[in-house]
Amino acid sequence: MISASVIEDLKFRNSIEDVISSYVSLSRAGSNLKGLCPFHSEKSPSFTVYTGDGHYYCFGCGAGGDVITFIMRMENLDYRAALEFLAKRAGVTLPDDDKGDKKGVSRSRILEMNKLAARFFHKALYSDEGAEARTYLMNRKLTGSTVKHFGLGYAPNSYDSLKNYLKSKGYTDEEMVSAFLCARSKKNEKHTYDVFRNKVMFPIIDVSGNVVAFGARVLDDSKPKYINTSDTPAFKKHRNLFGLNFAKNSKEDYLILCEGYMDVISLHAAGFTNAVAALGTAFNAETARLLKKYTDKVCLCFDSDGAGQNATNRALQTLSELDISVRVVKVPGEKDPDDFIKAYGAEEFRRVLDSGQTPFDYKIYKILSKYNVENTDEKVRAARELCYIIADIPSKVERGIYVQKASKLLEIDAEGIKADIRSILRRKENERKKKDRDELIRSTARLGDRVDPDFAKEKKSGALESTVLGLMLYRGELVDTDREKELLSPEMFFSELNRRLYVKIKECHEAGGFDFAMLGESFSPEEISKAEQMVAKRRELTNNSESAFLDAAAALKAEAEKIRQREEGWDISSLLERRRNENKNN
Repeated sequence: MISASVIEDLKFRNSIEDVISSYVSLSRAGSNLKGLCPFHSEKSPSFTVYTGDGHYYCFGCGAGGDVITFIMRMENLDYRAALEFLAKRAGVTLPDDDKGDKKGVSRSRILEMNKLAARFFHKALYSDEGAEARTYLMNRKLTGSTVKHFGLGYAPNSYDSLKNYLKSKGYTDEEMVSAFLCARSKKNEKHTYDVFRNKVMFPIIDVSGNVVAFGARVLDDSKPKYINTSDTPAFKKHRNLFGLNFAKNSKEDYLILCEGYMDVISLHAAGFTNAVAALGTAFNAETARLLKKYTDKVCLCFDSDGAGQNATNRALQTLSELDISVRVVKVPGEKDPDDFIKAYGAEEFRRVLDSGQTPFDYKIYKILSKYNVENTDEKVRAARELCYIIADIPSKVERGIYVQKASKLLEIDAEGIKADIRSILRRKENERKKKDRDELIRSTARLGDRVDPDFAKEKKSGALESTVLGLMLYRGELVDTDREKELLSPEMFFSELNRRLYVKIKECHEAGGFDFAMLGESFSPEEISKAEQMVAKRRELTNNSESAFLDAAAALKAEAEKIRQREEGWDISSLLERRRNENKNN
């Protein structure tokens, strides 16, 4: 078995967007990509690439999976051959087994290289060649002690200075490429060069004090402004937060989540040592779960521009799913925290923090800022948006509080707002019932399903199994918990396919880690598409909480017991009727 860490590294070196776009013409659709499915004929695009989690799914034919599954289908390759295809594409060597790279690339070697590289960059900052970088940091008003505290450095404007230094310490090209410190030339794979050149360097340090990666910023206005270490055997960007190595020791009971390295550094320098930043552009559930380990209170302090506001909305939804209390901090004057502190000081920023809004207040005032409520038509539109937001709140008590708030802000009768909310809720309930009817029709249509023939025999169990497995695949931390072990076992899965999926997920987790791609070792592309279908359904739903998983697992356990009783003759008439129906269908 190829280990999860090797597979994950291979997938990050082969971006699903880059790979699929070489076969399919993709266009942006929100945060995802869409195109015409390459696996069936269609005129309207139903093929979606989820760049956030590296999966694809076609809502037309049901094909789905990750970049490895895609290559298996497109190139008609088996699992191992698909891995070798992608390894060759990335210019890396695929290990023979799960013991690691035969050339010695390991987490410990990468951490050693990163430590040496950090010292190399820091020393270069104070060389003659680092003068421009020092000037840049001085202009950002960073003191020498702050630069030292965060271990900032400079990558020389050279293609081989770091490479030659690490070679002198006994490291190979293969190791440096694996650590994302060097890259291979596309013209000549034997030639390697430094990835980071003429840039200010920000070491990324984990909570154990290891230098796991680097962020790098250009010294001018060229694009891209930042280059970050890709995922390696020692680093997964969604499992790390910049500044958390310091923030975890803060006396505050909350964390300030910022957008960039400089925001965190400026906040720490000003005394806000509980500031952290997500790495890269994507803040996802995995990053939120890392936050949850240290606090259940977060202040969101993203930039005030459009991108920052979109990031705020995404983070609000992700954090709320984990029951993390959130306050949204709006930095005045379209400034980021770094600029604001430099202009107005720490005390003024403290007042900004204290004025943070609840998620609902943030949404209310964002809506009100769009409309002139003195104008009747615009007031109606503002009220309509607020009603939809309030209708999404599950608690009746909270809905009542926010109805009164909206009524006062808009000077509208509360009963009218309640009536509109009831209408929205009825419409949503009707939509849900229609969706359930459509699902029932699809389920009935699966009577001839050759991939999962057991589903139609026990539809209720099949639906519960899909929910349980979908959540296990979507939220891996739900696996191997005490409650999961107490509620679930392979015998509870009526579907033979679902039982195999459950066993495989458990085996991989127990062996050291699960990656969706590992299904390719034991399942066909068609079976993997069934698993992806389960994940796709979870993406469409807002409640993917641990309690939803435990409720579904408990319901599956109860349903499995009913099936067992029928099979053992406890309800012989129902059993005979079921057998007669099966014979008719066959």
